[in-house]
Amino acid sequence: MQGPTSCLILTGVPRANRYFLPGKLYHLTHRCHDRQFLFKFALDRNRYRQIVWESLQRFAVEVFSYCLTSNHTHFLVRTEESEIISHWMQAVEGQFAQGYNRRKKRSGSFWEGRYHCTMIEPGQHLWQCMVYIELNMVRAGVVRHPEQWSWCSYQEWMGRRQRYVLTNKQACLGTLGNVELSSFREQYRRLIDETIAQDRCRRQPEWTESIAVGCEAFIATIRAATLGRRRFETERISGEAWVLRELP
Repeated sequence: MQGPTSCLILTGVPRANRYFLPGKLYHLTHRCHDRQFLFKFALDRNRYRQIVWESLQRFAVEVFSYCLTSNHTHFLVRTEESEIISHWMQAVEGQFAQGYNRRKKRSGSFWEGRYHCTMIEPGQHLWQCMVYIELNMVRAGVVRHPEQWSWCSYQEWMGRRQRYVLTNKQACLGTLGNVELSSFREQYRRLIDETIAQDRCRRQPEWTESIAVGCEAFIATIRAATLGRRRFETERISGEAWVLRELP
C-alpha cells in the first residue's frame, strides 16, 4: 500500500474554527474538563458508548473508528449533511454529562471547552488516521496492543465485539474502495502490528490539531470551499509535508 506523493497538513490555532463539508470524513476529539480522568471507570465508558449507539439510530452519522480513553474520546465519522455533526455531538455529550453529574452528585463542566474537528482525506490518510486512533492506549502505555482495550473499534473490526456495534463497516469499506472485510482485517492488523513493532506509536498532532489532513490537491479543495477570506501562514515541516496555520 503506497502513500501519497505529497501531503499538506492544515493546522489550526487553539480553539480554531471548525469547518464542515457534506460527505467528508472527520476526526473528532474531545477531552474531559481540565484533563481529568472522568472516564477512568469501565462503567462510565460503557454508558457513554451505549449513548453513542442509541444516538446512531437517530442521527445519520457513520462511525469508521473510535477510541474511548480515560480522559478523552476519538471518533472518525462521515455524514452527508455537514450540520449533523454538531447536533450529534451536542446530543451525545450533553446527555452523558448530565447523567454523569447526577450519578456522581457533581456540578460543573464534564467536557473541556469545544471538541476539535479535523477533515481527513479518504484512502491512505484514512487508513493512517484509523490506525492512529486505535493505538491511543498503546501510546499511553496502558496496553501493548489495541486488542487488549475493550473500548476501541479494533474489537469490532476483528469481530470480537458484536453487540451494540458503533462502526459502520459497509460504509467504511466502500469508502476504502469496496474492500472485502477479510482483506481489510488482514491489512488493518498488519498495519497496527507493524506500527507497534517499529515503535511508531508516538503522538502525531496533525491528526488532532489540524483543520484538514490530506494530499495537496485535497487540501486545495478544502481551502477553496471553506476558508474564504481568512488569513493563513504555511510552513514546510518535512519532505513534502506542509503546515498551513490559521492566523488569529
